[in-house]
Amino acid sequence: MFKGRNFDRSVILLCVRWYLAYNLSLRNLEEMMAERGISIDHATIHRWTLRYAPLLLEQFNLRKRAVTGRWHIDETYIKVRGRWTFLYRAIDSNGDTVEFWFSERRNLTAAKRFLARALKRNGRPGRIIIDGSQTNREAILSCDTVDRLRNTSRLKLTPIRIRQSQYLNNLIEQDHRAIKRRVRPMLGFKSIDSARTILSGIEMEHMMRKQQAKYACNPQPSLAEQPDLHPTGTREGTEAQGATPIHRHDTTTSSTPPTTNTKREQHPTEARPR
Repeated sequence: MFKGRNFDRSVILLCVRWYLAYNLSLRNLEEMMAERGISIDHATIHRWTLRYAPLLLEQFNLRKRAVTGRWHIDETYIKVRGRWTFLYRAIDSNGDTVEFWFSERRNLTAAKRFLARALKRNGRPGRIIIDGSQTNREAILSCDTVDRLRNTSRLKLTPIRIRQSQYLNNLIEQDHRAIKRRVRPMLGFKSIDSARTILSGIEMEHMMRKQQAKYACNPQPSLAEQPDLHPTGTREGTEAQGATPIHRHDTTTSSTPPTTNTKREQHPTEARPR
């Protein structure tokens, strides 16, 4: 995953995680790395984010916990090149993220794709709570019907109950704030592809902050520890690859004095290098 890179994997993961999790610009990260003695161009950090955010999300989904049977569905606005696009999102009754879907349009087709993806990855909920959107209601009814018709098991699937209430859907409205809080300092995205990739990384960091992944070694790792626990970046991987940790100071004492960089005297019979 990190083979052929000029920087250590710990530097790459740190820059990508900080950019996705906190309100930092690419130039802020460039200055912060320079203060630590690491010279990185801000464009390099942007390329790292576009490359590794989808890969980290893929590994995170392998460890994502199951969600509850009551979902809240809504969409929020995201500006791309001066025009509004839409981010469909769903959370469960505990506030955990169920699924998200970025779309250029807000219509029935986009809502169906989002619902079909959520049902495929997370199973069928017992109830879905939405606001007054009739488009989302039609999408739920359509996807529910298709899912029940495709059912080949002997167990009969019960229809998904739909509850339309603006008050009960305040839970997901509050959850939107975490995403908008990170997107707002970016002042909009420059392209659809970069918006889709970076938003997926922001959603991943939001799920990591809510402790939605299962890890055998540590039930509740911190936000900084979780990227190192993925198969693509295990904690012991740094030592196995022979990488040197950054800013590791040797605090052990030695009985022998430190050597100085004095020039070694050349023996008369020793051949000089050409």
